[in-house]
Amino acid sequence: MEWIGNIGLYAIPAFLVLLGIEFLGDYLERRRDRRTGGSTESPRRVGFSARDTFASLGVYGLGRFANLVEDFIQLPIVLLAAMLAPISLSASDWWVWVLAIIGADLGYYAQHRMQHRVRLFWAAHSVHHSSQHFNMSTAVRLPWLIPGRFLTSVVYIPLAVVGVPVWVIFLSQAIILLFQYPLHTERIGKLHPAIEFVFNTPSHHRVHHGSNNPYLDKNYGGILIIWDRLFNSYADEVEQVRYGLTHNIDTYNPIKVNFHEFALMVGDVWRATSWRARAGHLLRPPGWTDAAAAAPEREPASTRR
Repeated sequence: MEWIGNIGLYAIPAFLVLLGIEFLGDYLERRRDRRTGGSTESPRRVGFSARDTFASLGVYGLGRFANLVEDFIQLPIVLLAAMLAPISLSASDWWVWVLAIIGADLGYYAQHRMQHRVRLFWAAHSVHHSSQHFNMSTAVRLPWLIPGRFLTSVVYIPLAVVGVPVWVIFLSQAIILLFQYPLHTERIGKLHPAIEFVFNTPSHHRVHHGSNNPYLDKNYGGILIIWDRLFNSYADEVEQVRYGLTHNIDTYNPIKVNFHEFALMVGDVWRATSWRARAGHLLRPPGWTDAAAAAPEREPASTRR
C-alpha cells in the first residue's frame, strides 16, 4: 500500500500545472484591468499573495516528511478493525468500489465535521483554514505532527468491519482528497444547478473556507455535497466570502502556521483550574470557555471562534 500513501507525491506535477494556470489567469486579468483603468481588485476575488503562497507550500513541504510518522499510527487503527470483519469483500466487484467511495465520502464528512467541532481536532485542521487567500496553494496547506489528529480515522472503521479491503479504503480516501484540490479556486463560478446540488464545487468550498456568517462551519462534504443537505450543514454562496479564521494569525512562518492553534489550546488547558475545564478545552468546540471561571470580557483564545 506504499504507493497509495505516495499518491499526493505523484500528483505534485499536476498540482503545480493547475496552480500555474490559475496564477496566470489571475495575473492576466489584473493586468487587463490596469490597462483599461478598471479596478485591479475584483470584489469577489482575493487573488494571490506571494508570501501566503510560499507559506502554504512550506507547510506542505515540511508535512511530506513529518506525516510519515502519522501514517504509521493511522494505518493500524483501520487494520485492527479489518481483522474483526466476518467477511472479506473482493476489489474485483464493481459494487465494492461504489460502496467504498460513497462510504469513505460519508466518513470524510463525519471526520471533517469533527475537525471543526472538537477543538483537539480543530488544532490541526485550522492550519488549512488559516490562509486569508483562496487558491490552489491553499489546498496543500495541510497540518503535520499535531498530536491526536490521527484519531479521526475511526470514521473509516465501519468500512473495514464490513469487509472492504483496507487498501481500497485508503485509496478511496486519497481520491476524495485529490478531488478537492481544484475546488480551491476563485476562478470558477457556480456550475450547472444539477452539479451544484449533488457535488462539492468551488462555490461550495469557498463557502466552507469563509469565516463570516452565514458561512461559518458549513459545507463539510468531500466529493458529495448531499451530506450537508441531509445533515443541515449546507450554505449557499450568496455574499462576499471572507477567508481565514475569525481571529487571523499574523505570520507566514510555516512552523508557526502549523502549531499556532495547538499552542493556544495547550495554553488554555494549562491555565484551566479544573479537570472539567481542561476536558472542555480539548473536546468542546473551538472558542469554548469555562463560564464558571472565565471573566466576562475575556476573548476566547481559539483562532476560530
